[in-house]
Amino acid sequence: MTLPGIDDGTAAEAVPLRRLPLWWAAVALLFGAAFGTNVATPLLPLYRAALHLSPSDVNAIFGVYALGLAPSLLLGGPASDRYGRLRVLVPSVVLAGGASLLFLVGSDATALLYAARFVQGLASGAAFSVGSAWLQDIVGADHAPAAARRASLALNIGFCLGPLTSGLLAGYGPDPLTLPFLVHAVLVALMLLVAGAIGGRAAWSGDHGGWRGASLRPRTGLDRPARRTFRRTLIPTAICVYAFPSVTITVLPLLLSHRDHLVVFLGVLGAVTLGMGAVVQPFAARLGRYRGAVGAALGAAGYALGALAAAPDSAGLVFLGGASLGAGGGLCLNAGLTLVHELSTPSTRGACNGLFYTWAYVGFSAPLLTTAFVTTDHLVRPILVLTGLSALTALWLARSARSARSARLPVAHPAGAD
Repeated sequence: MTLPGIDDGTAAEAVPLRRLPLWWAAVALLFGAAFGTNVATPLLPLYRAALHLSPSDVNAIFGVYALGLAPSLLLGGPASDRYGRLRVLVPSVVLAGGASLLFLVGSDATALLYAARFVQGLASGAAFSVGSAWLQDIVGADHAPAAARRASLALNIGFCLGPLTSGLLAGYGPDPLTLPFLVHAVLVALMLLVAGAIGGRAAWSGDHGGWRGASLRPRTGLDRPARRTFRRTLIPTAICVYAFPSVTITVLPLLLSHRDHLVVFLGVLGAVTLGMGAVVQPFAARLGRYRGAVGAALGAAGYALGALAAAPDSAGLVFLGGASLGAGGGLCLNAGLTLVHELSTPSTRGACNGLFYTWAYVGFSAPLLTTAFVTTDHLVRPILVLTGLSALTALWLARSARSARSARLPVAHPAGAD
């Protein structure tokens, strides 16, 4: 599948975007997909009121995201290894825009909300894993930190601006359950056009992927030492990526007894949290292999600040905790993508990215685990448990980083290795 404007090769000189490096096209597509994933988050109170939903109903609707996400993450990457990045990435980004259009009719039917969220999961899983793999391919094996930084920036800026835009539009604009999703659908179309303008037929003809020996199963092709690195370092790093911001947005506001303009508050909180994930990206390279450990430590500090917010009912402490958690998640995302780039080969890169994001989305279970066994009045206790677990993770990753400094990083075998 191709993008608008990339097939005929005509009037290429008239498109200024063609002067940009090709990696900007991958960034545009990642941003377009990421923007939509959190558009609905600040709108939860409005859906509850419009459809008379219980809190468990809302959690179930948005938990369906994971049902679409899991197969998309596990199969989208290997499919791009086999058939080419763009043949999987472009339809996924288009589907992300389609999911927002499905939300437009969801305000009148709960079943349609389930469907929209499921489709959103399908689109996001493939878009994130394949888009990251394509960006890594374009940048090249010698520039893993640059690829990780650009992918992390694109995703975190999209994650940040999505809830901020929807929160402000819902709080101050007309038709709050329609306009935010229309904005995202238009944005997706614009990003597709931008990506098509950056490339040209000649540039896009080098679409990466298409290795006939690549498996359609989620096999990383890593040898035993590399698999050990994946288990011991990459998995705990990945879980932190989304455990930190998801608890911020869904759990920490429950510590506050009352909040006026809740939709706007949630939108700004989401923007601050996820925006910090973008802000820290230029500093990630200076931390070297310790960026994951520092990210986990920032997460521990953020949880502690969130727990402190309960007693004085302080929105300021919630924002500070969210900023720290967002920065920690952003550093962990950068650390994980860098390590995936270093461990994988081009023919298994999609599968490796898919498995990394699969573990990252395991972190989305943190809000459910935090709230499942206690009432709202006792949320501080599980948050303190998360604080301790994050601190231990930081120590573990720091130890792994020290070990890696004196050892040659294991690399992947060619496609076909188990």
